[in-house]
Parts: sequence; C-alpha cells; structure tokens
Amino acid sequence: MADQSTQPAILPALSEAEREAVYRFRYRVYVEEMKRYGSIADHEGRRLVEPDDARSHHYYVSDGEAVVGTMRLTWGGDAPFTERHVEQYDLAPFLAELPPEQIVIGERFMVERAYRGTDLIYRLFCTYLGFVNERRIQLIFGDSEPHLLNLYQGLGFRTYSKRNVNSPETGYLIPLVMVPEDLDYMRAIKSPLCAVLQDFGAETRVPACLSALLATGGAVKSHRLSARDGYWGDVKQALGVSASRVQLFDGLSEEQTQRCLGKSNVIACRRGDRLIKRGNVAQNMFVVLSGTLEVRDDDGYPLAWAGAGDIVGEMAFLLKSPRSMDVYAVTDDVRVLSLSESVIKAMIE
Repeated sequence: MADQSTQPAILPALSEAEREAVYRFRYRVYVEEMKRYGSIADHEGRRLVEPDDARSHHYYVSDGEAVVGTMRLTWGGDAPFTERHVEQYDLAPFLAELPPEQIVIGERFMVERAYRGTDLIYRLFCTYLGFVNERRIQLIFGDSEPHLLNLYQGLGFRTYSKRNVNSPETGYLIPLVMVPEDLDYMRAIKSPLCAVLQDFGAETRVPACLSALLATGGAVKSHRLSARDGYWGDVKQALGVSASRVQLFDGLSEEQTQRCLGKSNVIACRRGDRLIKRGNVAQNMFVVLSGTLEVRDDDGYPLAWAGAGDIVGEMAFLLKSPRSMDVYAVTDDVRVLSLSESVIKAMIE
C-alpha cells in the first residue's frame, strides 16, 4: 500500500517532457501490466501515444518521484470531435442541441497499482470537475467496463446509449454521461462529487434532449437505479423460471438471491459483441438471461456455448486470475446479468 501521509500532487501536463512521462506511465500500466494496446504502442520507446493525445488536455499525478496516475480530457471547445468520438459516444443527438464547447470526454483514467482503492481516483474527478466548472460544460462523457459500472454510477454517470462498444484492445465498454448541473439527481444518489460541482441556482441548465435519451437507460438496466421489486421481477421473468434454478443461486432463499443482485446490471448485447476479453483482469460473473454466448480459444475456435440460466466468467472469480477465454454474443437477443464481484465476495465471507 502506498504511503498516504503525503498526498500525491495532480498537475496539468503542459511541457513535452511531462507528456512524455504520461505516455511512459501508460505503457507501463496498460501495455506491460494489463496487456492492452500492444498493437498500437511504441515498444521501442516504451510509450503509449494515441492520435487524440495531440488535441487533448492531460493531467498527471506525481508522488514527488514518478508519475502514479493520469487522465485525458478532450474538450469540444478546442477542436471538433473526431469521428471516433462521435461514433463511440453517440454524440450526434447531443451535438444537434448543444455547441461542442459544452461537451467534454474523459478517458485514460488510471492510477498506479499501489494507489488503487485509495481516494486518488476521486481526487482526479475533482480536478476534472474544476475544468468543467471553469468552462460551464453541460455534458461529461466517458465509458466503463461492466465490472466498474457501479463505481461510475455512484459518482453520477448514467447509461444512455442503445449500443455498447467493442474495443479491440480493452474489450466491452459501456458509454456513460454525467450532467454536472443536474444537482437534483446528483444529490438524490448521494454522489460524493456534489461537494465540488458548482450550483448555478436559477441559471441551472439541463439539456432538453437528455430526458428522452436517458428514458430507457440504453442497453443497460441497473439495480441501483431501478425499483428493487421491479428489477427482481424483470430478472425472474427474463429467466422464465425462478432464479433459484440458476446454479449460482442453488441453496439460497429468494431473499438471499435478491441480495446477490445488489449492484448488478442487466446488459443487452448484439451478435458479434465480445463480452469477455481474454487476459482482462475483471473478475465479475455473468448470468445469461437470453440469447447465446460462445466461448472461444486463442485461435477463435468455439469451445462451448452458454444459454439462458448459464454462468460465464466464474473461473476468473474463483481463481482470482485474468480471463482465460474470449466470450462472444452469437445471437442478437443476448441479455446478461452482470453480478457485482464485491457483493458476491461479501456474501461468501
């Protein structure tokens, strides 16, 4: 565990040397530790640099000796958003209503292993919101892997897109949006970021397009944002049988089974979506509610199939190891229940 007696400093990366330190940190964490982005990394220079870096704002965390965290903010006030941004975050309906300078995208949030589980990510978000407050930005976009969705929802991000993202390097990503001036919502969920969000009072602005876009939650339905009884009923109906028939819930009462669903999410996938990426360090489990998933080996050869009621991802959870296989949706009607790793561990303990 990192020494928390002195807080690491969060600073803007303004010089070329500072940005190079950011790129080398990314390489060390994303490429060497997490085995990602190997196809686009500069292995000779041990740097991870992307096309969006040239037009974005970068922040880094320094412990006085080395970079131990980073984040990248891409603001529409600097230059038009790229085609990748517009497609990945479904920005078209938002840009139809708002000028680009009222939108920002946050990516590449990462901290050194020793600082994971500390308040450093929260402090990075506080710095992020300082950027947002100064420019009175109305919409903040980002994405999340399924196992981190509860963390981001607790901060105030919401799902909205009718399709999730297949990243060749990272895996399955869920687009998210935060409305910094929607303080009624942020206070209702008790977001810790309320302490740093600016309250504009009578001048508060919430985009008119937002209600319609958030009405269904897009391709995700969340336990923490739904009525408990309604969510439980939807899951049972999706399985078509009592949820106690699922092997994971064997021997549990209905009340205990509902506890297992704490902080869970129902995610809709389409044919070709890679739900689990081999090598990913996430350890959450999925229960198939509908459709068919295919488990594939390193060469893409199918090894097994999973249908309604089946569980996938349990080996990573039980062995506390990275994912060993790729898992793809092979029908268009796939819905999976993503179970919270922390909730299941607490119940086991």
